[in-house]
Amino acid sequence: MTYEEALEYIHSVSWKGSRPGLERITELCKKLGDPQKNMKFVHVTGTNGKGSTCAMTEIVLRKSGYKTGLFTSPYVRYFNERMAVNGNSISNEMLAEITEYVRPFADSMEDKPTEFELITAIAFEYFRRENCDVVVLEVGMGGRLDSTNIIEEPLVSVITGISLDHTAFLGDTEEKIAAEKAGIIKKGCPVVYGGRDYGVTALKKNGEKTAFSVIKEKAEELDCPFSFCEYGSLDLKKCDLDGAVFDYKDRKDVKISLLGLYQPQNAVKALEVIDALRGRGLTVPEEAVREGLAEVKWSARFEKLSEKPLVLYDGSHNPEGIAEAQRTLKYYFGDRKVNILTGVMADKDYTEMAAKLAPLANKVFTVTPDNPRSLDSRELAKVYKGFGVTASPFQTVESGYELAFVDSLASGVPLVCLGSLYMYAEVAEAAARVNAEF
Repeated sequence: MTYEEALEYIHSVSWKGSRPGLERITELCKKLGDPQKNMKFVHVTGTNGKGSTCAMTEIVLRKSGYKTGLFTSPYVRYFNERMAVNGNSISNEMLAEITEYVRPFADSMEDKPTEFELITAIAFEYFRRENCDVVVLEVGMGGRLDSTNIIEEPLVSVITGISLDHTAFLGDTEEKIAAEKAGIIKKGCPVVYGGRDYGVTALKKNGEKTAFSVIKEKAEELDCPFSFCEYGSLDLKKCDLDGAVFDYKDRKDVKISLLGLYQPQNAVKALEVIDALRGRGLTVPEEAVREGLAEVKWSARFEKLSEKPLVLYDGSHNPEGIAEAQRTLKYYFGDRKVNILTGVMADKDYTEMAAKLAPLANKVFTVTPDNPRSLDSRELAKVYKGFGVTASPFQTVESGYELAFVDSLASGVPLVCLGSLYMYAEVAEAAARVNAEF
């Protein structure tokens, strides 16, 4: 099997979509000899901040001398990014070899696995073959019925925070979503919660439980050590287009390379995870913590694509993520408006996103990402025009980026690209070409 054939096979079951449940992944892994068993995991779920928290945790463990695995989704440029060992994505040859090995087992099942279940099984087999010391494992969606939840005893269960997303599958309230994500908590295994409602155990006005309450109660029910991020102890000393410096509890002058006002909060989540891992017997020198956070890279999260004009890309794609992007842009640029290049999936709340971004926009360039779920750029432009912003639609990301780049170059206005992780690859390719031409 070639790499191309492997991808074709993996994607061939994408029509099944999301079918929550652990029956298929359990059967498939059993046929493979349960590659997930006898491995150590940091299991991470949450609405936002999962990827960055995973990346920070992984590099700190790697700097500590552990052989690490990292499983994340979605990928932003290449499929292979989904699974990596010691910071290196799986090779084309290894992906093809393992997919060829897994295929007959998957094909022999009466109820065939979904695409994500297949990818999860391939990743488990990859990490087993590589003899990883610790695997940082990001949930695909939810938690309780996600295929990654086949693992039995994680070193730490991490819930980065809860807000409304994937409501058709996970529930229409934060309480229901929290309950689904709390499904990754296993008996006696430490839990780290990174939501901003930390310490809030009172019911909301509508009688709904807070996410913090749901997570804490589940941890107590299963006799799990429970810790949470105390953002009141986070002192942000510097946050600019070169990164951030902050204090958190007893740690002083922690540096991170990632941009975005939300990244110090994600770093705090990683710090709490690291401390929980120390409690589980892992040796993590403080030098490794500082080196890892200072060097970590994570694409499409306020990533700088150009210096002149300044071009930033952020993969915010739900209301909470857009609110964080809005907060960061106000922090970086004050009252100065920016050009915005944006494309979204049709199933997202793009009207609310536009309402948050329109006041910050000088001009908006809407695009249609190359994805069957994409909203047509003309429809998105109409929404922005409804908020009184000049908006121009483009049918391709490349054409929209080129015009937006030229406008920003001529006017000196920063260009911010956001709205979906799914258009990152197209923007990055367009940027590589257009930036070089100018």
